[in-house]
Amino acid sequence: MALIEQLVAKAKSNKQRIVLPEGTEERTLKAADRVLAEGIADLILLGDPEEIKELAAQHNLQHIAKATLIDPRNHAKKEEYAQLLAQLRAKKGVTIESARSIVENPLYLGSLIIKSGDADGQLAGARNTTGDVLRPALQIIKTQPGITCVSGAMILITQAHEYGSDGVVVMGDVAVTPVPDANQLAQIAVCSSDTARAVAGVEPRVAMLSFSTYGSAKHEDVDKVVEALHLAKEMRPELMIDGELQADAALVPKVGKLKAPTSPVAGQANVLVVPRLEVGNIGYKLVERLGHAEAIGPILQGIARPVNDLSRGCCVEDIYKMIAITAVQAIAAKEQN
Repeated sequence: MALIEQLVAKAKSNKQRIVLPEGTEERTLKAADRVLAEGIADLILLGDPEEIKELAAQHNLQHIAKATLIDPRNHAKKEEYAQLLAQLRAKKGVTIESARSIVENPLYLGSLIIKSGDADGQLAGARNTTGDVLRPALQIIKTQPGITCVSGAMILITQAHEYGSDGVVVMGDVAVTPVPDANQLAQIAVCSSDTARAVAGVEPRVAMLSFSTYGSAKHEDVDKVVEALHLAKEMRPELMIDGELQADAALVPKVGKLKAPTSPVAGQANVLVVPRLEVGNIGYKLVERLGHAEAIGPILQGIARPVNDLSRGCCVEDIYKMIAITAVQAIAAKEQN
């Protein structure tokens, strides 16, 4: 069974409530209709209910009626959510009057619905920037215990079945933190390992990547990776992780044995933690385009409840997959608590 089919099956087995703040966006509605038709998740669409219904009729979307439709400007829990926001952001100067206005923003409303326990995850970004999607989530839902750094992982499904886990490799960070320090890099490693287990369905073997393997080069950037490795081991002693490793030493068994013969990870890594964002972003796109790999994500990590961000150039299929992934993350988050 292909990975996406596995994720869909898992989501169906334990349906989660996923908020879609961009409820009047055409691609989002089409993906939502498919999700509802297949019973993958219970969906909450934010937007003018009449506009949503008109768009659904226009595009012959017959299953949107199964979703919960909430008008951000006028709904039964508006005051309750405004009070919650004012309470959470009081130290930042948010009054109840300003909160009543802020909760009409669908991205803030979605995060408040999750915070109050009325939903399990959120997906947006077809119309909004990453910053706009993340800001309410970080202010309201906040990060996981012990995590201060939000990051994004990409699942790469390649035809190179001899590498990773039958060709599946998780790479992070590819989306959020431009130049992580050692502590942030350690958090990215731990969160990427959780994504590998929860979403990719593999037992993580984490390689902290560098242009050096076991001290073959000397540089402050290498020192940062080594420090991050020690911090990650302190955070998660049971995690199979090693570094610093060059990419070939991490992935290729012969090279791993040659360059790092004592490593428990070299030559068999399935989670690649890159030292900075530009490496991850460039790297996954090269693998995707030149290696004809399927790239799924980015999957946001580190938030207490799953909130995922779409590319504004996404297609219906991307949104469909990310709803299933968000649901699976929500299942994992509940299992960890």
